[in-house]
Amino acid sequence: MKTITVSASRTYDIRIGPGLLTTLGEAVRGLGKEEKVFLVSDTQVYPLYGGAAEASLKAAGYSVSSFVFPAGEESKNGETFLKLLNALAQAGLSRSDLLIALGGGVVGDLAGFSAACYLRGIRFVQIPTTLLAAVDSSVGGKTAIDLSAGKNLAGAFYQPSLVLCDLDALDTLPEDIFRDGCAEVIKYGVLYDPELFSQLETSGLDFDREAVIARCVALKRDVVMEDEKDTGSRMKLNLGHTFGHAVEAHSRFTLSHGKSVAIGLAIIARASASMGICSEADAARIVSVLKAFGLPVQTQYTAEALLPYLLSDKKRSGGTVNLILPEAIGRCVVSPTPVSQLQSILQAGL
Repeated sequence: MKTITVSASRTYDIRIGPGLLTTLGEAVRGLGKEEKVFLVSDTQVYPLYGGAAEASLKAAGYSVSSFVFPAGEESKNGETFLKLLNALAQAGLSRSDLLIALGGGVVGDLAGFSAACYLRGIRFVQIPTTLLAAVDSSVGGKTAIDLSAGKNLAGAFYQPSLVLCDLDALDTLPEDIFRDGCAEVIKYGVLYDPELFSQLETSGLDFDREAVIARCVALKRDVVMEDEKDTGSRMKLNLGHTFGHAVEAHSRFTLSHGKSVAIGLAIIARASASMGICSEADAARIVSVLKAFGLPVQTQYTAEALLPYLLSDKKRSGGTVNLILPEAIGRCVVSPTPVSQLQSILQAGL
C-alpha cells in the first residue's frame, strides 16, 4: 500500500492498494467519534461493493444509512442533489457524522457537493472505484453537479477527510471504462512527466497500476497544495478539458468523460502544433498514445456547434478563456485566450 498526504484546507491521506475496502470501518474510526455514516453510491457500484462497505462499517460499530441513485452523468443534477440532501436530513445526520462516496466520478462529485452543503459542511470520505476517479476527481476537493447550461457549473471546493483507493475495485471495471481513466493518466504525462509518458508509450494498458496511480496522485497533490482554489497552477489540470467538456456536453453526455477528454487532448495538441507552440512530433506522440490506449482522437462535431459550450465554460473570465497548451511532452502553459479566437483554434485542432 502507498499513502500520499495532502495538506490543503484540510489535511488527509490517500491510501492506494488492494483490499482496502475491508479496512473501511477501521479507517473511518481513526477519523473521529462520529456515530452515523451515510453511504452514497449508484446502481452499478452498490451491488458490487455496497455490501462489503456496509459490513465493514457495521463491524466497527457504526449505524449505516445509504442512498443509491441511477448510474450515469445524467443523474449528477439538481434533482438528485436535493433528494440526497433530504435523505441526509431524514437520516438525522449531524455535523459530527460522516458521508462516504463509493463509486466513480459522478458519485464522488455529487456526494462531495452534498457534504459541502448539508449543514454547511460535514466530513466525507472518497472511495473511488474507477481509474478516472482514482487519479482525478477523488483528489483535490473539487465537487459539483451539472446544470442544463453545462457541466460542473454548480459546485464547491471541499476536501475529503480520507481517500481509499482499493485497487481490487478496478478488476471489475469493463475495459472500456478502464480506458476512460487512462485519458487522465496520459494527461499527467503530457503536463508534468515525460518519463511517465514514455512508460505509457511502452507498456500500454499493462502499466503498473499501483505505481502509476500513486504517481498521478502525487502530481495532483503537489498542484492542489500550491493552488487549492484553481486560480493559478491548478488550471493546468484542465488540459484537454475545455474542448473535451464541449464535446461531452454536445453529445448530451452520451460520450463518456474520459473519451471526451481524450478528444479534447488530441484537439489541443493538434491546435498547438498548428500555432507553432509545440512540435508536430510531440503532437503526433500525444495522438498516437491516445490511439494506442483505444481512445478516440476525433469528433464529428463542428467548431461552430461546439462554440456555445466554450462560451459557457466555468473557466471563462470575462472575454477570455484559459486554454492549456502543450509546449512539449511534460511542459504546458496557461494561455488566456480571447473568446473571439476560440472557434479558429478549435477548427485548427479538429
